[in-house]
Amino acid sequence: MPVVRVALPIPLPQLFDYLAEDASAADIGHCVRVPFGHGEKSGLILALPERTELDPARLKPVAYIQRDVPALPPDWIELVEFTACYYHAPLGEVIALALPPGLRRAKAPAKRRKAKTRAPDDAPPPAAALPTLTAGQAAALATCCAAEGFAAWLLAGVTGSGKTEVYLRLAANALAAGKQVLMLVPEIALTPQLEARVHDRFPAAHIVSLHSALAPGARARGFVQALTGEADIVLGTRLAVFAPLPRPGLFLIDEEHDASYKQQEGIRYSARDLAIWRAHQHGVAVVLGSATPALESWRHAQDGRYRLLTLPARARAAALPTVKTVDTRRCRLDEGFGPQLLAALAAHLERGEQSLVFLNRRGYAPVLSCPACGWVSQCPHCSANRVVHLADRRLRCHHCGAEAPIPRACPVCGNQDIHPYGYGTQRIEAKLKTLFPSARILRLDRDAARTRARWESLLATIAAGEADILVGTQMMAKGHDFPLLTLVGVLGADASLHAADFRAPERLFQQLMQVGGRAGRAELPGEVLIQTEYPEHPLYRCLTRHDFAAFAALELDARHAAAFPPFSFQAMLKADAPQLADAVDFLRQARQLAAKYAHATSAVRVFDPVPMRLTRLARRERAQLLLEADRRAALQDFLSRWLEEVRALRPPRELRWQVDVDPLEV
Repeated sequence: MPVVRVALPIPLPQLFDYLAEDASAADIGHCVRVPFGHGEKSGLILALPERTELDPARLKPVAYIQRDVPALPPDWIELVEFTACYYHAPLGEVIALALPPGLRRAKAPAKRRKAKTRAPDDAPPPAAALPTLTAGQAAALATCCAAEGFAAWLLAGVTGSGKTEVYLRLAANALAAGKQVLMLVPEIALTPQLEARVHDRFPAAHIVSLHSALAPGARARGFVQALTGEADIVLGTRLAVFAPLPRPGLFLIDEEHDASYKQQEGIRYSARDLAIWRAHQHGVAVVLGSATPALESWRHAQDGRYRLLTLPARARAAALPTVKTVDTRRCRLDEGFGPQLLAALAAHLERGEQSLVFLNRRGYAPVLSCPACGWVSQCPHCSANRVVHLADRRLRCHHCGAEAPIPRACPVCGNQDIHPYGYGTQRIEAKLKTLFPSARILRLDRDAARTRARWESLLATIAAGEADILVGTQMMAKGHDFPLLTLVGVLGADASLHAADFRAPERLFQQLMQVGGRAGRAELPGEVLIQTEYPEHPLYRCLTRHDFAAFAALELDARHAAAFPPFSFQAMLKADAPQLADAVDFLRQARQLAAKYAHATSAVRVFDPVPMRLTRLARRERAQLLLEADRRAALQDFLSRWLEEVRALRPPRELRWQVDVDPLEV
């Protein structure tokens, strides 16, 4: 009887053999339901081996092979195998991550439409009149279109320079050639405007959206439509990188610098890096666009690994917004607002223009405290404070979600004079309503926009000019285009200047340049005011000149001196347990195993285990062990051998551990 080799979603790097009476080579790539332990699991058939190392009498028969959905192709299986290999994750768990739940359960998705194909010589679909290209856009397009085969293009364009138009023109060329396009965006919040624009440009194309907010059935249908070639354009967040494409022609990655492309739980893959690998796999172009590229990507462009395209001017606005720093050491702040920013808000309000006050901290205040005894609203489950949410009178942890009512008196000493300290978007919103009672104030953060429908409603309100002053977090920092928005005021930016994470300055520069780029995107001039106690800091000086290249040079010099990425390659072994001592002890054992390999090769540096900065999260204590090498190949070879021995360790039952290759948080 034929034997099928199946990958199952369990935390073991091995495959499992089963008997399948009617199996054939055509079943490779099909989902399957098999008995496992005392129940059943769904997996994927990866091979039909000629022989098995197990006694055939011990093999169990498969329960069901899902043949009503086309088999996943060899190139898709190669993709998940590469992901498992590079990120050192069990192959079955990678497959479970990549497949929609509806397919993973080995059940056919809802009825789908008949797949369509398009011959390369078909006429392009009718579309609306195209905007006139700027000289920079035309040059970028001509350069891209003249190249053949694989190329990684870094499209570095200032905010409002028309990067999306370049994406759409390149997508049109791919569609005209009968190819499919994969377009990735970092956040679901960015998809409504982009979806509308893509649909308007390609009314005859079949466009599929893939992201985690979709219902399981919708996600499964979209995945199958991509698999069969019915979908012409796949638009989605990081999980869309696993969409199978039988005729791929172009990969587009918008805001390629965004940390959202890196999965931070479970299998910690980078969708951006996998998209580049897929483009190389198929010999097609990949375009990475950003006004503030990741320093790794920028260095690749300087070294020639990526090809650099620049858009130095805005597409519609006459000029970039003016960026000024406001020295808050020399003025008295009124609940976070300096007089210069308040005067600017009043002036823009009087002219009927929109303003954005940016503070990347939601809630009313970061902490509630008692001045009598020193009690603070600490989360009982995390090494963090619970944030004051005055709108619904709750204390809420932004890490684990634990919440409680705001107490009327101090829980420790009974003092009724307890105070919120610091500022969040809710407190800023309340203050603005008292300062500008006639203004229409609109807050945009995850508390105000809990659903996609609510988010789209808020965006429509802004676009219709029915809001005067916006209060927003990073949700407003990128991807939005509001013609009446002419002023951006930034509060609380200095906190990131002295953070322990070496990537903090890069993220701050990217965030401020992105949010500042929301101002003056049409005919009206834009203005950005950044309140700071360090106006002479090099980061702010580069920002006022819109000089990303100068900032990147400074940061890369600093990282080179410290041997930080991109001048080294890192991996992190993380462990968490109810007791910190258990997590640290496990990492110490792992370090002892690592020492013999590290000393033998001298190519990998193994650091001591330490508690993570947020040590306690959701009642679990966390620690980490950092590994570093000057060459990627040396680190990968080390991890392959070392992790085999780590898996053989016998940690306490309640301890969990994961490996993070190319971590973004160290």
